[in-house]
Amino acid sequence: MRTTVRISVGSAALLLASICCAQTAPTGSASAYPARAVRVIVPFSAAGPSDVIARVVAQKLSESFGQQFLVENLPGAGGNTGTARAAKSPADGYTILIVSTGFIVNPSLYAKGVPYDPIKDFAPITLVAASPNVLTVNPEVPARTVQELIALVKANPGKYSFAQPATGSTPHLNGELFKLAFGLDLATVPFNGAGPAVTSTIGGTRRSRSRRCRRPSRTSRTASCVRSPY
Repeated sequence: MRTTVRISVGSAALLLASICCAQTAPTGSASAYPARAVRVIVPFSAAGPSDVIARVVAQKLSESFGQQFLVENLPGAGGNTGTARAAKSPADGYTILIVSTGFIVNPSLYAKGVPYDPIKDFAPITLVAASPNVLTVNPEVPARTVQELIALVKANPGKYSFAQPATGSTPHLNGELFKLAFGLDLATVPFNGAGPAVTSTIGGTRRSRSRRCRRPSRTSRTASCVRSPY
């Protein structure tokens, strides 16, 4: 039986991007923007780093502009589902997208491509936040260091797996690099965001996890922490 060990490698580098448009407001002067509520799309599930940061930013934007910036979670396909929805929205500045590394990585991962053009469909606004990558495991996993974890997985080929928040994300790629670097027989289990991945790890469904994080959970052991350059 395969035991799901969640290896959590998390790094969230978020770029706030808007729908690419020739104008930032539909009509009138720029000072009139926004004249109504603005949708903030997060292409991942709730409770993950992208979602948490988006909600903090949306609240501050609402307070600053006097209009609601409403967060909408549209997870699926490694972030492609929500990103495609944003790309098809009117180019009027009233749809904003929160993206991470998968936004640029995914077009090269899928043989049939992705339903958006990261260059033509969007205009960057600003870098919002960056967080470290961490490697964590469920407390029941008998490994307290990276070396112990590597030895454990090597001694039990095919038994463990690691959870990652989204295909093409930095945690996903770091997890795959971890497997290749040490020759580990470790299955990859994708989730629609860091929130479900964390929940699964804590619950023991996946005892090792690759994820982005704001900070390691008290219920999980931190095996390694690496600063992400993104």
